[in-house]
Amino acid sequence: MFGLVFALAPHGLRAAPAIEVLGKDFIFPNKLDGLPEKLSDFAGLQINSFATSDGAKLSYWEAGRGSPLIFVPGWGANGAEYINVMYLLSQHHRVIVLDPRNQGLSQRVPFGSRISRFAMDLRELGEHLRLASADYVGWSMGASVMWSYIDLFGTKAIRKAVFVDEPVSIYSHQDWTEQERLDAGGTTTSPERMVAGFTGRGPLNNLVTDMKPLLRSQLKDSPHFVNSESFANAFIKNDPEAMGRVLFDHTTNDWRDVVRHKVDVPVAIFSGEESNNLPSQRWAQSVIPNAQLYVYTAAEQGDHFLMFKNPLKFAKDLRSFLER
Repeated sequence: MFGLVFALAPHGLRAAPAIEVLGKDFIFPNKLDGLPEKLSDFAGLQINSFATSDGAKLSYWEAGRGSPLIFVPGWGANGAEYINVMYLLSQHHRVIVLDPRNQGLSQRVPFGSRISRFAMDLRELGEHLRLASADYVGWSMGASVMWSYIDLFGTKAIRKAVFVDEPVSIYSHQDWTEQERLDAGGTTTSPERMVAGFTGRGPLNNLVTDMKPLLRSQLKDSPHFVNSESFANAFIKNDPEAMGRVLFDHTTNDWRDVVRHKVDVPVAIFSGEESNNLPSQRWAQSVIPNAQLYVYTAAEQGDHFLMFKNPLKFAKDLRSFLER
């Protein structure tokens, strides 16, 4: 599949319709008002690629016109999962979703498995697209990639930033007080055990890390989420070994200094009552000047996957923030 993608769009010289890149149409399991019933109903959805400075070929999904809006997926995630979000927002924005290296349709490579390299990839995407400025939305690990980007390159190319439900430090230092752990969002004292658990080489339970995101991901409690997950699963085959290479680095980064001192653009933070990350999101709001916090209730699908489970509300809230 990956060879087909890059043959259709060598070095990002031209985009190709998503249905052409993926090779077939897709009918979503649930018919939902305001959203496509099948992939071919999403006119204008394209998949393109570009080559990074270290030789990795990365794919990105693109649709719509208007002010640029770039999404940075979390660990193991990809543009296919954003199908509903893209459809809704592409009516008002030029929406781009990057498939991080070793994820989605991007190339599997044995190098660059660090958050700092992912941040460079994000910068090079903006350069490839010739964007002087854009709005950026980082979900889960994607927020960490954005914090690394800001740490390395500043905020000159970021108009507004959105962080969705990411702990500020996954690693919980042994000398922290409980309040420090809650403020940072620490969930593990053993990155090695966490990586082993998520890559199938060891047990995964609440002694290893916060299990709530995994448990909430398995709930079929949103037809929107069922549609986007079904679509992603039909076309994306992840390699746990490749994805696992970035997880240790991701787990051990502590972004509190960046969040406290270097985020100087308008910020929105999204979390929910069904996320154990909520205390750390409140802390981030408290130290970022004028940051706005959106807290979704349980009835509003306020968990780690809120943008996918409730894309209608998320798209509306995001547009309200971006247009303010």
